[in-house]
Amino acid sequence: MENSAKTAQKGKVWFITGASTGFGRLLAEYLCTLGATVIATARHVGQLAELTTRYPDNVIILPLDVTKPDSIQRAVAEALAHAGHVDVLVNNAGYGVTGAIEEVAEREYRPMFETNVFGLIHLTQALLPQFRERRSGNIVNLSSIGGLIGSPGWGFYNATKFAVEGFSEALAGELEPLGVHVTVVEPGPFRTDFLGRSGVQARQIIPDYAQTAGKSREYFQTQSGKQAGDPQRAVEAMVAAVSAPEPPKHLLLGKLALKRFRARLEQWTKELDAWEETTAGADFPEGE
Repeated sequence: MENSAKTAQKGKVWFITGASTGFGRLLAEYLCTLGATVIATARHVGQLAELTTRYPDNVIILPLDVTKPDSIQRAVAEALAHAGHVDVLVNNAGYGVTGAIEEVAEREYRPMFETNVFGLIHLTQALLPQFRERRSGNIVNLSSIGGLIGSPGWGFYNATKFAVEGFSEALAGELEPLGVHVTVVEPGPFRTDFLGRSGVQARQIIPDYAQTAGKSREYFQTQSGKQAGDPQRAVEAMVAAVSAPEPPKHLLLGKLALKRFRARLEQWTKELDAWEETTAGADFPEGE
């Protein structure tokens, strides 16, 4: 897989958000070993200094706060000035907030929407003209299994990732005739810092939700570093997907994500069958 990816990505230009840690950092490093040019962005560029030391010929470091439109415009302008174009955009920046819907305050969930949803949208829009003009390229949007299945304690995070799913599917339909591919990635639990430094727990705790949303707090406190997913294998899978002649529109990552989504599909099928008569009966009678 690596040899084919190396052939496909050598000389390609990747623009990655949230490249200081987690999937973004590993992806940047892996791409450098394949000979790609990586525009690595982060709010604090000092965290990216090691990349330029190790891969001076492959990395362009730019400051970027995806929640600030001016920062996006500057980063895109500098990226295009330095590299000339972008072949692959990876919207990776994001984080999670846990807590019951009633527990999470607006000051806790709104910044997550600004990063996970609006930042992704604004950056994508800023680079769409060059993708459209070039009639080629890939856009990779990081979602989650939580973008396909809602769970107690993750409602607001689910809402951000469900938004990424709908946005990505619509974008894929718009760009496909123009030769630009869109892939939305849905990882399960991986050993990144999602449950560590990046995660946020609601300050308010309502005891009535202890057996539902409260379980997500226990997950935060006990599972960091114990997740089954290997982040390095995940980023290699992402590159393999982008390198394919027909990249997938959806890429689930990890056995747990696959198992959960297949179970959800079975559940939906049973529910559709059980309510089929009611569903079909909501139309006007034929002929009217």
